[in-house]
Amino acid sequence: MATSTLTTCPYCGVGCGVAATPSNVTGDESHPANQGRLCVKGSALHETLVPNGRLLRPRVAGEDKSWPEALAAVSGAIRDSVAQHGPGSVALYLSGQLLTEDYYVANKLAKGFIGTPHVDTNSRLCMSAAVAAHKRTFGEDCVPGCYEDLELADLLVLTGSNAAWAHPILYQRMHAARRAGRRVVVIDPRRTATADLADLHLKLKPGTDTVLFNGLLAWLVQHNAISPSYIAQHCSGFEETLACAQDVAPSVVSVAAQCDLAEADVERFYCWYADTPRTVTAFSQGINQAVAGTDNCNAIINCHLATGRIGQPGASPFSLTGQPNAMGGREVGGLANTLAAHMEYDTPGAREQLAEFWGTDQLPEAPGYKAVELFEAVHRGDIKVLWIMGTNPAVSLPDSARVREALASCPTVIVSDCMANTDTTALANILLPAAGWGEKDGTVTNSERCISRQRSFLPLSSAARPDWQILASVACELGYARAFQYECPADIFREHAALSALACRVSEGRQIFDIGALAQLTETQYNQLEPTQWPVTLDDVGVLEGASRLFSDGCFATDDGRARLVPIPAGRPRQSVTPRYPFVVNTGRIRDQWHTMTRTALVSRLLTHRQEPSIEIHPDDAFRLNVSDGTLCQLTGPGPKPFLGRARLTLDQRLGEVFIPIHWSGRFASQSVATNLIAAVTDPLSGQPESKHGIASLHSLANQWQARLMRRKSSNDLSDLAEVCDYWCRQPLAHSDSWWLAGSKTVDWSKDATIWLGGEPQLILVDSAQGRFRAARVVDDQLEAVLLVENNVELLPDLVWLDQCFASEQLSSEQRQCLLAGRSVETEEMGALVCSCFQVGDRQIAKAISRGQTTLEALGQTLKCGTNCGSCIPEIRELLQGELLET
Repeated sequence: MATSTLTTCPYCGVGCGVAATPSNVTGDESHPANQGRLCVKGSALHETLVPNGRLLRPRVAGEDKSWPEALAAVSGAIRDSVAQHGPGSVALYLSGQLLTEDYYVANKLAKGFIGTPHVDTNSRLCMSAAVAAHKRTFGEDCVPGCYEDLELADLLVLTGSNAAWAHPILYQRMHAARRAGRRVVVIDPRRTATADLADLHLKLKPGTDTVLFNGLLAWLVQHNAISPSYIAQHCSGFEETLACAQDVAPSVVSVAAQCDLAEADVERFYCWYADTPRTVTAFSQGINQAVAGTDNCNAIINCHLATGRIGQPGASPFSLTGQPNAMGGREVGGLANTLAAHMEYDTPGAREQLAEFWGTDQLPEAPGYKAVELFEAVHRGDIKVLWIMGTNPAVSLPDSARVREALASCPTVIVSDCMANTDTTALANILLPAAGWGEKDGTVTNSERCISRQRSFLPLSSAARPDWQILASVACELGYARAFQYECPADIFREHAALSALACRVSEGRQIFDIGALAQLTETQYNQLEPTQWPVTLDDVGVLEGASRLFSDGCFATDDGRARLVPIPAGRPRQSVTPRYPFVVNTGRIRDQWHTMTRTALVSRLLTHRQEPSIEIHPDDAFRLNVSDGTLCQLTGPGPKPFLGRARLTLDQRLGEVFIPIHWSGRFASQSVATNLIAAVTDPLSGQPESKHGIASLHSLANQWQARLMRRKSSNDLSDLAEVCDYWCRQPLAHSDSWWLAGSKTVDWSKDATIWLGGEPQLILVDSAQGRFRAARVVDDQLEAVLLVENNVELLPDLVWLDQCFASEQLSSEQRQCLLAGRSVETEEMGALVCSCFQVGDRQIAKAISRGQTTLEALGQTLKCGTNCGSCIPEIRELLQGELLET
C-alpha cells in the first residue's frame, strides 16, 4: 500500500489537510483546520489526477515547442515591450491557486526587476474588500480570530456566507458546536443550505447590509450595550461613526423598512447581539462582492469594536476567504496596491528597504492596476504583454465578453496552467505547462492565518514545471539570474520569511505579519513544518509559537496603536432594476463545483447534484411569467450576452430576484457564463467587483425540441452541431459524455441522426405525433452513442442507467428495448442526487423514509447519506419534512 503524503486541499480557504496517495485521499486528522474531515470535493481529489485535458508541452502560436524556445518567446516579448513601451506595458494576473513561493517569485520579478506595478490576482474578486477594511481599521490586513472562535461563540452571525456549500468543513464545525444557549443568525437574501443552522434568518433586501449594521451600532448605544472603556482606551473615530450610523439607521422601524425585514426580527437580532459577549460575525462573498463591500466589512467591525469583541475567545469579526492561498498572496504583495510583505507604497522607507533587500533599482513608485481596471487597460491597448497564471479570467471577471475581447486583441497573452483547454487558454499566444495539484511543493495560508505545507506526492507530468521555476527561468533569460538562484521552494520561503522581518523593522514594530522566526529553517525543517499561525515567534527554548488571536491586548497596527471606527454611509448597489430589467441577479457557488470547473468537472459524480446551469426563481414570479419548473429560460442584461439555464422554482428566493451559479463556462455550456450579466462596477476603495448584483429580464427560451445526446468518451466533439442548438450543456460522465440540447429550428432527425451519433444508427424509434425520436449507434454489440428527443424531459431514462449502458461489454436485448422505449431497466433508480459522497438520490431516501427510516441518524445508518462531509444534511432534512408531512 502506498504511503500517504500529508498535504493540503487546493479548493476553498478553509485550508484542509489531506493524506494523499495517487489513488486515495482522506482527511488529515492531525491538521487543525479540518481534524480529519473532508468535503466531497476534497474527497474526490485523487479522481482529478488524470492525464485527460492536461497541458503537457509548452506551446507558442499553436505549435508545441521546447522549454528553451518557449522561455525565449516569453522573455523576448517582455524585453521588447519594455524597450518600446516601458515597464508598465507588462502585467501579471495571478491566482489564489498559486503557492506562496510561486506568488513571491512572481511579485519579485514583476515589481522588482521588470519594474511594472501591474501585478494583481483573482483574489481581488473575492476578498479584497475585507483586506481594505482590515487596513482601514486595524492598520494592517489581519484576521483577528481563529476557527475555534466559530465553535466557542455563543452567538454566531453568518452574513453573506453559504458556508454549508462554500466552506463545508467549517460549517460542520459550526453544526457540531450546537449546544444549549448557543444561537445562530444567518443574514442572506436567499434561504441557502446554511440557513438550516439558523435560529433566525434575516432575508434582507440585497445591498442593505450597511443599513442593518449601522442600525445595530445605533441600537447598541441607545440601549447602553457598548463598552465605553474599551472605546476610550483602544479606539478612535467613535463619535463621527455613531453620528453617521444614527443618520443612516435611526431606529428599528427605519432599518426594517430599508432592509425589507420584520421589525420583530431586527429587534430580536439586536437584542441577542447585545446580550451575548461571545459573538463572532463571519462574513464572506455576499458582503465583499459589492460596490460598498469595504464599507459592509467596516460596518460589521465597528459593532465589534464598540463592544470590545475583538481577539477574544469566541468574539471577533471573521472573514471567510474563498481560495486556498488568497492570504499567502496577500502576504507576499501579490496585489497591485501593495509592495511586498504587507509593506505599502506609502510606507515611509519601504521602497528603499525593499530595493536594497532585492538588489534592484527598478521598483515602481506607485500602485498598479487592480483586476478590473487591468483588463480594461488591456482592452484599450496600454498592456502589451499579459501573463496569466492559474486562473480563467475569460469566465470569472465581470463583463466577461469584454474581457475576451481584450485578450483577443492583446499582442502577447501568456498563460501558465495545468489544464490545456479553458476559455482563457484558447486566447493565449504562449502556453506554459505548470505543475498541477499533487505535483506542487510549497506553502499556503488559510483564512485563520495558518501556514501549511503543500507537499508533492507525484512526479511532474511530462514537461510541466512548478510556477516558481518557470518564473525564475524567465528572470534568468531576462538577465536577472543573480537574484533568482533558487534551487527549491525552501530557498524562496526563507527569503520571504526574512523579508517579513525586515518589513516589521520598517514599520518600527507595528506590523503584525512576521514570520522572521522561520527564515533560518533548514530544508529538512521546512519539509517537516507543522501547520503554524502567524505571527510566528520563538519562545525561550527555541520552539516556534504561532498566535491564534490578534489584538486581544487592544493594541493595533496603526500609527497610534488605536483601532479606527469608520463612518459608513448607506451604500447601495450601483445598478437598479428598471422596467426593462426588472430582476436582481445574484450569483454564487453550488455545492459540488469549484470556480470554472476546469478540475472538478473531471469527476463525473461532482456533476450529478446540479447537472445544468440553473436560474432559481420565486414561484410567484414564475407564475406571472408562465414559467414552469424545469423550463429553459434566458436572462438578458444590459451586456451583449445572455445567460441560459433551467428554471428552479423555490421559495428560498425573494420576489423579483434570481440566483445563478458561477461555474459554467464556454467549455460546458452554450450561453451560461454568469459574469456576462455582471457589469464591471467596482468598490472604489478595494477594487472588488460588484459580482453579487446584476440586473436582467427573464423569459422562457422558445424551443421546438429538447434532447439528450450521449457519446462514448473518445468521440465528444459537438462543434459540428452547436449551430443547430439554441442551448447545449455538456456533462462528462464516468463512461460517456452527455449533452442536454434544445433548439427552435426544425430538425429532420431520421435524416440527420448519423451526424448526431457520429455514425449510422442501428436502433431507431420514431413517434412524430409525440415529438419523440430515439436512435442508438451500436458497434460490436457495444453502445457508441444514443440520441433521445423528448418534449417532456422528465420522461427520459435515468442518466446513471444510460451511462452504465456504455460500460456494458455487450448491450443486452433488454437494454436495447429500454433505450428505444425511453425508460431504464427496472432497477432501483437513484433520482436526483442528494449525497455526492455516497451517490444517494432523493428517490432512495424517500423509499427509506417510507420504510420507517424517519431520522437523519437512521437514514445515515441505512444509506450512509450525510455521514461524511455533511453538506447534504439540509437537503435530507427537507426531504424528511416533506415526506413526513405527506404521510
